[in-house]
Amino acid sequence: MGIISTIMGFCGFGMGISIGLVVGYFLFIYVQPSDVEDPVIRPFVEQDTEALEKLIPEIPLWVKNPDYDRVDWLNKFIEIMWPYLDRAICKTVKNIVAPIIAEQIPNYKIDAVDFEALTLGCLPPTFQGMKVYDTEERELIMELSLKWAANPNVTVAVKAFGMRATVQLVDLQVFAFPRITLKPLVPSFPCFAKILVSLMEKPHVDFGLKLLGADAMSIPGLYSFVQEIIKDQVANMYLWPKTLEVQILDPTKAMKRPVGILNVKVLRATKLRKKDLLGASDPYVKLKLTEDKLPSKKTTVKHKNLNPEWNEEFSLVVKDPEAQALDIMVYDWEQVGKHDKMGLNSVPLKDLTPEETKAMTIDLLKTLDPNDVQNEKSRGQLVLELMYKPFKEGENPNESDDVDTVQKAPEGTPDGGGLLVVYVHEGQDLEGKHHTNPSARIILRGEERRTKPMKKNRDPRWDEEFQFMLDSPPTNDRLHVEVVSTSSRSLRHTKETLGYVDISLSDVVSNKRINEKYLLIDSKNGRIQIEMQWRTAT
Repeated sequence: MGIISTIMGFCGFGMGISIGLVVGYFLFIYVQPSDVEDPVIRPFVEQDTEALEKLIPEIPLWVKNPDYDRVDWLNKFIEIMWPYLDRAICKTVKNIVAPIIAEQIPNYKIDAVDFEALTLGCLPPTFQGMKVYDTEERELIMELSLKWAANPNVTVAVKAFGMRATVQLVDLQVFAFPRITLKPLVPSFPCFAKILVSLMEKPHVDFGLKLLGADAMSIPGLYSFVQEIIKDQVANMYLWPKTLEVQILDPTKAMKRPVGILNVKVLRATKLRKKDLLGASDPYVKLKLTEDKLPSKKTTVKHKNLNPEWNEEFSLVVKDPEAQALDIMVYDWEQVGKHDKMGLNSVPLKDLTPEETKAMTIDLLKTLDPNDVQNEKSRGQLVLELMYKPFKEGENPNESDDVDTVQKAPEGTPDGGGLLVVYVHEGQDLEGKHHTNPSARIILRGEERRTKPMKKNRDPRWDEEFQFMLDSPPTNDRLHVEVVSTSSRSLRHTKETLGYVDISLSDVVSNKRINEKYLLIDSKNGRIQIEMQWRTAT
């Protein structure tokens, strides 16, 4: 009886389950509930916050934050280029990883590690928005919102002890907020020397990992453990202020930083041509390196002398010895009017042997054109001694890559004094009543410097450097900066002031460096960006 009752119980349970499923199915399909109400349809603008969050689970960052800009063009560009970027990235990864694997596998007694498959999938990353920071430095800072739900297939085969195992990476998701800094900005393509990448918060990384065909992430506790390890390791390496630095250009060459010193000794000139009608000429020599914005070096004036002797020494900073040349010009000084040019010549620095003094006697020419027949006429000769001394390792005062670093003053700086370096970067919203050809005048302790004029430009960019050698710190001095516009076409209004500002130098002395934009007085909206450095020998 016991066996029969057991069998009957199992049959009854099975029959009950079957009948219950059939009845439940028909009730679900054919019986309609009586308490169902029609949904209330309201315009989108009348929805409350909770309803909107349900309707739009992921609001783009550029909608929530006005500081972020839409980058649909960038996403479209990446979408079109992704098949080619995928191949290029995977090829680069193989080339980088292959030698590392070949070097490491003997340490672990592994026979071989090969990529059976390597592709990032057909789904490109997308950027939800981008924020660009406007700074006064030579840099470009961008913050992006990156979301990438990828379908990669990365399969790695490991062979060891006669056995073979495969590991496959699938279903990758990455959410991150990277900050990309391009610095310093330089006048050489691609116009920046380094790329600095850092993360503004811990990234979200999710992926599937198959080991021997089985989902390894399904092991209890392993998924959350791996997630935390990845977040912590990435944060330790790249979470701001830590950065990943990628060198693009040599900053010394890109920014044309000093690489040596050219010592020039002007000895004498012979057989100069007479320029004055009543008496001999009053010659002096000007020296300047090509591609150098610093003022020319000048000798003293030798009055009424066609065979003058100077024996004066000068030092010029060299930035590119292969391309630069020393321009030499001899002038006849005039008390009134323009100084007459007596002759000129040029010496390429690549013709000089480093650390070796070279005595030269050069002919003075009318022009630097070798085919000019006017050069056949004798204009005298100039005797010089030249020596190019390149900086040795550790001697370069500009070898630091940090644009904020203040250099030391050069040799010969007065004790207790220093060198004030003024960089005139740019002007903005400059406007004249009759013409706008702006140039900047800088006056300090009676010394005046001037930038080149920019014709018909309300937002000129000069990027010119000026130096003032001072016997004492300019703690109580003010730097007078005036933006003027000149025009030869206007007879009545040949010159007008576009604005000026007087800058106190006490902060420069205490802080060593200042880089700010200043509002111009007597200007509607005009501004000028000035960077100043106070350099001392100590």
